Amino acid sequence: MKILVSGFDPFGGEKVNPAIEAVKKLPNKINGATVKWVEIPTVFYESADVLEKSIENFKPDAVLCIGQAGGRSAITPERVAINQDDARIPDNKGQQPIDKIIREDGEAAYFSTLPIKAMVEAIKKEGIPASVSNTAGTFVCNHLMYQVLYLVERKFPDTKAGFMHIPFLTEQVVDKTDTPAMSLSDITRGIEAAIGAIVDYNSKEDLKIVGGEIS
Repeated sequence: MKILVSGFDPFGGEKVNPAIEAVKKLPNKINGATVKWVEIPTVFYESADVLEKSIENFKPDAVLCIGQAGGRSAITPERVAINQDDARIPDNKGQQPIDKIIREDGEAAYFSTLPIKAMVEAIKKEGIPASVSNTAGTFVCNHLMYQVLYLVERKFPDTKAGFMHIPFLTEQVVDKTDTPAMSLSDITRGIEAAIGAIVDYNSKEDLKIVGGEIS
């Protein structure tokens, strides 16, 4: 089995992005699966182009995209991506789409095809906070998740795909009062555990456990 993992470059004035820093530290083999990583630009559309080329070249069985969600205190596999860009800040090329449809011929939303609840449980077993997230936002993270699931439906039907958000690194919150953070080692271990679950549940249904929220 082959797993492609993507991580974004720094954005929003940050000097680092824990996504790419953690992805770089992943082992080449997890639970017998071959793991390859790719750095993705935090840029609308260009991000999807880079990922699509990596999928074409590597031909993975599963794709896990990783992004930073500053303010979250846990590692959060995403359930759904919506067909909408609504950027609060510009991307790394100054683009700031507002209320823009990502794919005119795409669905209103796509759901992750990864075992998100099994991933959450695997991360928790490592002693790391994790939960299912029901919103990937409307910035480049949601954009990339939507795009990869669109591509899976239209072009790579044998590939599973999804997205997972991670917290700020500890060093990023030195000047951010009361903002949650996580060490790079814990983030990396959490991603590795999630990938292990993807491998373990490759031919099985996801866990049927509570993962919803009241609000």
